[in-house]
Amino acid sequence: MTTTNRRAIKSYVRRSGRLTPGQKKALVEYWPLYGLDFQSSWLDIPGLGGVFDALKLEIGFGSGEALISMAEQDPKSFYLGIEVHESGVGRCLNSIHERALANVKLIRADAIEVLQSMLPPRCLDRVFLFFPDPWHKKRHHKRRIVNQQFRDLLADLLKPGACLHMATDWQEYAEYMAQQLLSDSRYKNSGDARGYARRPAYRPVTRFETRGIKLGHGVWDLLFKLND
Repeated sequence: MTTTNRRAIKSYVRRSGRLTPGQKKALVEYWPLYGLDFQSSWLDIPGLGGVFDALKLEIGFGSGEALISMAEQDPKSFYLGIEVHESGVGRCLNSIHERALANVKLIRADAIEVLQSMLPPRCLDRVFLFFPDPWHKKRHHKRRIVNQQFRDLLADLLKPGACLHMATDWQEYAEYMAQQLLSDSRYKNSGDARGYARRPAYRPVTRFETRGIKLGHGVWDLLFKLND
């Protein structure tokens, strides 16, 4: 009998964009300081950065603008950032080094694989998913990261009462994400009846978001807490 290994559907497409000299340098020199290689066993959470009050995770941090801002304003928390694109990782590494931040580590790997393998149960105090790819064409909806598997993984990793904070500038995707979480009794809506909340002060308005607002795009924040 012949068996076929099916590839897991990814929520991203790797871009082979050109790296700047500064990004290349950061990946070589700063990754050993601020990077965590993928591993198939749990991270030593207490050993990440000494004593901290909370562990917070951003999935798909892009160039790291929001991640750096939040970590800088919240030194009592430790921040993990996941991103697959080298250019963004290189840029974020440079920002961490320039600001001498001791409460940030980056992981360059598939987010679902990290959630499945690297994080122990009930370790996360907050998860951020800002402006993920909406995969707006219907035939691509299967690539959206917010789905049953994603909800199941976070239900195991979030502490009781911990928050999943999502944001998007695609209304249809906002509606889709809201329905995903509103239909799951493990999560409690912190927004209005549609699942939308006011942007918390800790989430910066990034350059990406500002460009969208100037083009007339709306922005929707969604906050859901894991039930105690």
